Amino acid sequence: MVPMRRIGYARVSTSEQNLDLQRSALLAAGCVEIHADHGISGADFERPGLLNVLGSLEPGDMLVVWRLDRLGRSLVDLIKLVTDLGARRVEFHSLTEAIDTSSSGGRLLFHLLAAMAEFERSLISERTRAGMDAARARGSRIGRRPATTVAQREAARVAIEQDQVPVEDVAAEYGIHPRTLLRVLRSDR
Repeated sequence: MVPMRRIGYARVSTSEQNLDLQRSALLAAGCVEIHADHGISGADFERPGLLNVLGSLEPGDMLVVWRLDRLGRSLVDLIKLVTDLGARRVEFHSLTEAIDTSSSGGRLLFHLLAAMAEFERSLISERTRAGMDAARARGSRIGRRPATTVAQREAARVAIEQDQVPVEDVAAEYGIHPRTLLRVLRSDR
């Protein structure tokens, strides 16, 4: 069997930080190449260094990071990324958290994280629904505020239907898109 090629990825969020600690750990872990992003947030998964490393990985390779948060901030996106790597037969190793998907224990830990992320998403969804239900029960309006008032809609209707003013001109007067104006006029009927 061909030995696994270990490729590292490092990231720091600000230009004042440096990558030395991460690079040293990745080299000590046997990485033959290291891709990096300097001064880029982990919230964005469209980073040049990350895209380069993902593009260079081949089946049998292993992506190595110093810590999970260096790869990204969103647990849901991290799980999707590692799952996609697995589908490509690329292993994943986070040195600090000791997650190594090439081992059964590492895969178990990764699946536990995935289950926790799913649980968190469901809790957030339930809390959001409960909050909206409570707000409705108090009489609060849920959602975006209307684009126009009742009086503005009536004036717009008169301008369009009786005065033959073009919809585009009436919409511009209220600072909304013509399609929005037509939609709110239809919903009033």
